[in-house]
Amino acid sequence: MRFLLTAVLLSVATVSVQAETPTDFQNLYAAQAKQENPAFAGFSAEQGQRFYANTHGKEWSCATCHGRTPSAIGQHTATGKTIAPLAPAANAERFTRPNKVEKWFKRNCNEVLDRPCTAQEKGDLLAYLLTVR
Repeated sequence: MRFLLTAVLLSVATVSVQAETPTDFQNLYAAQAKQENPAFAGFSAEQGQRFYANTHGKEWSCATCHGRTPSAIGQHTATGKTIAPLAPAANAERFTRPNKVEKWFKRNCNEVLDRPCTAQEKGDLLAYLLTVR
């Protein structure tokens, strides 16, 4: 078991270092989702849109700060800080730097879900964001 966990962590670290585009991150999350759930059958933009718009037992959703449309500028509810568009089509910097992507998911998943996001959730959200123009 320890060997399998180490192998998975090493493969994730190696792939994430190589991820430089939204598609790279989708491929990374697909590999992780298959590890988490052998029945993984792909990502859903529709599920990602619901994930983005809905609350998950807490009072915030992704849309609370990023706005109803992720191609627009958002504003953090608590700090008032301006947030650049989340959709890659509106912000070429999104999903291009592994450290930023993982930091972003860690912080925001904890704020919205009170737990880390699964690879399925990350991939579904990204599938949705890639449809936003």
